[in-house]
Amino acid sequence: MFPQRLDSPLAYEVAQAMMDGFNRHYRLFRTESALAKQRFETADWHGQQRAQRERIEFYDLRVQEAVARLEQEFKAGEQPMDVWQQVKLHYIGLLVDHHQPELAETFFNSVTTKILNRTHFHNDFIFVRPAVSTEYIENDEPAALPTYRAYYPTRETLGDTLVRIIDNFRLQRPFENLERDAGYVLDAIGNRLNQVKLRANFQIQVLSSLFFRNKGCYVVGKIINGFNELPFALPILHNKQGKLIIDACLFGEDDLQALFSFARAYFMVEMEVPSAYVQFLRSLMPRKPRNEIYNALGLAKQGKTLFYRDFLHHLKHSSDKFRIAPGIKGMVMLVFDLPSFPYVFKLIKDYYPPPKDTTREQIKGKYLLVKQHDRVGRMADTLEYSQVAFARERFEDELLDEICQHAPSQLQISARRNDDGSAGVEEVVIKHLYIERRMIPLNIYLQEAFDAGQAAGENGIAAGHAREQIERAVIEYGNAIKDLVAANIFPGDMLWKNFGVTRNGKVVFYDYDEIEYITDCQFRKVPQARSYEDEVSGEVWYKVGPKDVFPETFEPFLLGNPTVREVFMKHHAELLDASFWQTHKERIAAGHVHDVFPYERERRFAAARRAHPAEAKVA
Repeated sequence: MFPQRLDSPLAYEVAQAMMDGFNRHYRLFRTESALAKQRFETADWHGQQRAQRERIEFYDLRVQEAVARLEQEFKAGEQPMDVWQQVKLHYIGLLVDHHQPELAETFFNSVTTKILNRTHFHNDFIFVRPAVSTEYIENDEPAALPTYRAYYPTRETLGDTLVRIIDNFRLQRPFENLERDAGYVLDAIGNRLNQVKLRANFQIQVLSSLFFRNKGCYVVGKIINGFNELPFALPILHNKQGKLIIDACLFGEDDLQALFSFARAYFMVEMEVPSAYVQFLRSLMPRKPRNEIYNALGLAKQGKTLFYRDFLHHLKHSSDKFRIAPGIKGMVMLVFDLPSFPYVFKLIKDYYPPPKDTTREQIKGKYLLVKQHDRVGRMADTLEYSQVAFARERFEDELLDEICQHAPSQLQISARRNDDGSAGVEEVVIKHLYIERRMIPLNIYLQEAFDAGQAAGENGIAAGHAREQIERAVIEYGNAIKDLVAANIFPGDMLWKNFGVTRNGKVVFYDYDEIEYITDCQFRKVPQARSYEDEVSGEVWYKVGPKDVFPETFEPFLLGNPTVREVFMKHHAELLDASFWQTHKERIAAGHVHDVFPYERERRFAAARRAHPAEAKVA
């Protein structure tokens, strides 16, 4: 138990110094996020990408600064435990009326565990559970904006209200025709409200800050009518003439889930009270875990904290065992899962057989590259943890044998010590791992479709469904690769097993140990054979550089199935042509930033604009 007296001036000074460190972190984080509006207005796309990448490093830098200050000024690591108990109590006192208490608690945990070298177990000196509620926190600064604005239009004034909603964000760049675009949005909303009686509480609630990512910004809100709530988002883009347009109107939880997907880069949003934004967003996407919403807002450390709390809660209320994950085993990563939990756990093996030529540090560097890069909806986000403890009884023996064989350096099995010093429950500690959302491996997804088609026999309807499943998956696979190309990513190993299918049928890449920037690769055609012997040789007879890629050689590995080959060649044959890749490389090297939309292209208002003489196409 904690001592009840707070009689240590040193403890208060340590707590205040730690709070100063967090406040500095969030001030810098918030400032960088706020500058996204200026970068959007000036079309500084490279600056936006650079800021998104650099902001990810802010947290660890501020933690290091706080640790260094506490060690230098207070010799924090040498202080007795009763002082640290008081430090925590003083810190809780400093959280009263704080606008980011949950983030400050996580910062405290990060700093404290580094100083006290607490690794894989909880103790009295960190926040295992929240100490301060985040309910109903509002920004009470003078002239501060509320978390969201509420508008109360009638059916007749709805169009004018939509214009006012956009105007209130005060974007310093003119729209091509805001009234026209508001009319498109009005038509889209009208289709939802047609023949619906507007109730007394009819209103539109809109978050007070715009959401910036890549070349777009988004208005996010919901329409409330009676007991019904309709989430929506309005993407705002630049057209080729440099003027702004509302590009589409996204409706409903599924559209918002896609916009805030774990396979997309983090948003930049200016927020004084992040928990209020998370609460509002959860009302739009109730199925989305809070940890993923914090991640999407760029608050990845808080996302990790919440994920781990959810994980521990799940372990307490389940009894199944960790097992080797289904699918083809990888050469670099060892993957396991818990059947009842929708995530997979990946650790780097100690040894990689030929032809793999890499190191642990290089692989970690690839995962960091993905974390910092624009994932364009095609690369799964990962949570990275060190010194993670599990109860030994929750592991299948086969899985432990697998880890002992392929990654013994990452495994420690020992008995946890009880408070009285006696040996307690045996536990497994994994020294370093990545955690990702579980998806169906694409090769398994296709095989299930093949099996269903064969089982259907002469049942034309069932066989047709199986064929449609194959066709959708192959088309999505090619689209995923093209989106990665647009984001300057060459996936390296393009085998089906390295891609997964999400709940919504999207194909996402998740094997990162061979990825490269497109601009670092040299795409070549296979040279003409010099002789018949060269032509029939099973060996590569031409010189190959370390970054050389020969797209036409993908065909034998990917298109052995006739049905898959037919669909692939119909929709994505250019992926086997070196000139396709080289052309994209040259455009990216020249500074072009591609548009990658987090919604289907048919959702865009482009067709409606083409009907107007003053139409201007999107860049």
